[in-house]
Amino acid sequence: MSGIEANFDGLVGMTHHYAGLSMGNEASMNHRGQVSNPRKAALQGLMKMKALSDMGLVQGVLPPQQRPNLPALRQLGFTGSDEQVLNKAAQYSPLLLSNLSSASSMWTANAATVSPSADSADQRVHFTVANLNNKLHRSLESITTSRALKATFPDQNYFTHHDPLPQHADWGDEGAANHNRFCGEYGEAGVQLFVYGRKALQEGIAPERYPARQTLEASQAVARLHQLESSRTVFAQQNPVAIDSGVFHNDVIAVSNRNVLFYHQQAFLNQRSVLSELGEKMAQLGHTLTAIEVPTEQVKIQDVVESYLFNSQLLSQPDGSMMLILPEECRQNHNVSAYLQELIAQGNSPISKLHFFDLRESMRNGGGPACLRLRVVLNEQELAAVNPATLMTPELYQRLTVWVERHYRDSLYAADLVDPQLLSEVYSALDELTQILKLGSIYEFQR
Repeated sequence: MSGIEANFDGLVGMTHHYAGLSMGNEASMNHRGQVSNPRKAALQGLMKMKALSDMGLVQGVLPPQQRPNLPALRQLGFTGSDEQVLNKAAQYSPLLLSNLSSASSMWTANAATVSPSADSADQRVHFTVANLNNKLHRSLESITTSRALKATFPDQNYFTHHDPLPQHADWGDEGAANHNRFCGEYGEAGVQLFVYGRKALQEGIAPERYPARQTLEASQAVARLHQLESSRTVFAQQNPVAIDSGVFHNDVIAVSNRNVLFYHQQAFLNQRSVLSELGEKMAQLGHTLTAIEVPTEQVKIQDVVESYLFNSQLLSQPDGSMMLILPEECRQNHNVSAYLQELIAQGNSPISKLHFFDLRESMRNGGGPACLRLRVVLNEQELAAVNPATLMTPELYQRLTVWVERHYRDSLYAADLVDPQLLSEVYSALDELTQILKLGSIYEFQR
């Protein structure tokens, strides 16, 4: 059955601020304490969504989380009115309040791992919500993420939703940011590549400077839950040198689409072996793997981290050729820009077009175009079963733009998170958003 790849982007939340919460994410750490612009951030994300929709691609929208997270603060023993809870938390630890106010759910590449029905034994689309247990602010997302995904993909005849893996470091799971799928046509059976940073239950090499967030054991568990055949799965370790250089997820150093892998020379440990296994398993399905390796001598890892070259979206155009959706920073980095121009000039590359987007608000917090999207491969029947109110149209874009401009602030410091008026603004906006996207009561304050 024919299929398409849909991209579901996360709307940037109203508490988007620069707190430097993500150890190992250098952009996040380097912009700590600066003023953010939540309105601009949300509008930048919406503009990318609309642009891809206008290109004929299927584009969906996922909602932000309820932040500040009052239920979590109350669970930690802060009592009284909402205003008193915020004040007590801020007096106890501004860093705690910042963690529980993070808008990091905007990066839906970490929302879940998704396997299409063409790959799963029961012929259903499988979602496993990521536990994100390496970072406090992200570990609190899974409950609402699960509700949002179930409201977006509600039909149990087509969609199977799995709970997050156990909240323990041995089962650290960061979702689709460490997952790629290779195929011919989207609706055909494919090979899934799971990338991990360390082994939890056996000895192995691990990074030393920054944490490895994904474990092999977590990736293997997701593959079991999704009923994937071993002959069509590959488990590869990310290069520890890359992680220690600020490449905290695989999607910061590699990106794929259909039979193409676009990756850096230092992306994987035992890289030749990984490529060989991928190529062999693709060949068993009658397809040839096309590997585009970016050499270190042209683009250093530092350039990769600064530009987010591989945190681009590699997408198929209607004529079958591919394009890269890139952050503006790639055009501003001399080495990356020179490489990209050379790549396009070759004429024999499957990548024929470059599109640059200003996503600076997200980039400064450590997330580029690929971080903002969750890829979901669907056949025609499955697409028809998706909540239609979440799919981008000109009308939805206009409605969400008006919604953002009405509710979002144009500047925010971490110190503003204690403002009870901000909390009131968030609740009002999210209540309206659930009606726009027809999500039902997915937030705690609505129950």
